[in-house]
Amino acid sequence: MTTAPDLPDILSTEFAEDPYPAYRVMRERAPLIWHEATQSYIVSRYEDVERIFKDRDGQFTTDNYVWQIEPVHGRTILTLSGREHAVRRALVAPAFRGRDLQEKFLPVIEANARALIDRFRHAGSADLVADFATRFPVNVIADMLGLDKADHDRFHRWYTSVIAFLGNLAGDPEVAAAGERTRVEFAEYMIPIIRHRRDHLGDDLLSTLCAAEVEGVRMSDEDIKAFCSLLLAAGGETTDKALAGIFANLLAHPEQLQAVREDRSLIDRAFAETLRYSPPVHMIMRQSAVEVELSGGTVPPGATVTCLIGAANRDPARYREPDRFDIFRDDLTTTKAFSAAADHLAFALGRHFCVGALLARAEVEVGVSQLLDAMPDIRLADGFQPAEQGVFTRGPQALPVRFTPATP
Repeated sequence: MTTAPDLPDILSTEFAEDPYPAYRVMRERAPLIWHEATQSYIVSRYEDVERIFKDRDGQFTTDNYVWQIEPVHGRTILTLSGREHAVRRALVAPAFRGRDLQEKFLPVIEANARALIDRFRHAGSADLVADFATRFPVNVIADMLGLDKADHDRFHRWYTSVIAFLGNLAGDPEVAAAGERTRVEFAEYMIPIIRHRRDHLGDDLLSTLCAAEVEGVRMSDEDIKAFCSLLLAAGGETTDKALAGIFANLLAHPEQLQAVREDRSLIDRAFAETLRYSPPVHMIMRQSAVEVELSGGTVPPGATVTCLIGAANRDPARYREPDRFDIFRDDLTTTKAFSAAADHLAFALGRHFCVGALLARAEVEVGVSQLLDAMPDIRLADGFQPAEQGVFTRGPQALPVRFTPATP
């Protein structure tokens, strides 16, 4: 067992600027690290993270979410297990796949992408982060839930506060307090809307959640509020960073960008490879239920385990030339990249696989395609080099581009 002082620290400035060299050292020299500051065991190899996420033997739980997520969201499906988890997931999952997604929400996604792009398609320039990526998924979720998009700035502030809370590895008390305030503010906003919607059901997702029933179980107002909070934060932050990441990666590889422009079915490949190469979420925690042997040592029962997705997704034991972005690689299966059988780790795996993966896929397919149509000769602004920021979640903070504007 190696301790963190012998290796690059995940809380250091150096790590935040570029974690990938540190990930390489961890995988090679210390695949299991005890990290004193976060009181957790850090795991970096693909085989170990995959095993923890799939957890076929009940060796790992999501009990860590009680302290990591409940203070800001309340009790969500992430903290549940067994039948309780299965029933709650069955209540919410249908809205994010199949006919509901295609018939009810795909038009919402297309309209929101078009409305945002209309603001800059005649300008010849845009910042794909500020003008599109940070707004698009939150607007989609607000429309899906039947909420007022005029409250977008409030939604964005809330989910930014929640993500900061989840990534508060250093334990900053101000960040913690802001996250807990967000839970109160969001409840004060959502609970009256939920109660009103129960009496005035419509065709929106919030109405679906209010009416859903599985095995005699219905969601309480608190259940629905917690899920909406989770959806805004997880669905906003991750799709935001994925969209920016796809364009940053494709702009750095013009031949692959041209291939995607000519064949839009390759958008799925570009998304899957971005999830592997530069995932929006770089770490997810679990808790050990029993003593577990992993590469590099033993984890005692009841310990927090920090799974480094960003490291595992670039493990040379799993992928050839893992530090190369290549949408045509044959060791990443695009057809299952958005399912619980995915062979990247960005959506987790197993029973806690991301319930919104297909929604994210639909948003990315629509968003990327419409952006390419609006900006046929898209290029980075002169002299700009994209740079990722973040530790817990990570992506470009800005992506200024130029293009020949559409004729008004």
